[in-house]
Amino acid sequence: MNPVDHERLADEVKTIQRELAEVRATAESDDGLVTAVVGGRGEVIELGLDPRIYRTADSAALATTITATIHRAVARAQAEVFTLVRRFLPADATPKTADLDFDPFLTSLDRAAERGAR
Repeated sequence: MNPVDHERLADEVKTIQRELAEVRATAESDDGLVTAVVGGRGEVIELGLDPRIYRTADSAALATTITATIHRAVARAQAEVFTLVRRFLPADATPKTADLDFDPFLTSLDRAAERGAR
């Protein structure tokens, strides 16, 4: 890989990292009492619990609601991440088949190697 390709690839990686760091996805439970905000890697950034959740003492149901709400937020974050990195993925990539942690970088490396081989 020549220095120009290396520099271009490094810039692409830095761009992806910045964009991923900015991803935030929010989901609300069906009853509106739980709100979850997650980042691009699915990490919980914020969890909001409406005080009305304490009206019933069903901790198992509350745990299920919190978990489902977080999962919904993660799915939204993953969709947003896929949209951000789509330009770095093969044409046949889908949200279900792409490894969003590594595929964008590996595809960029492959493209840089192809350019270097010409």
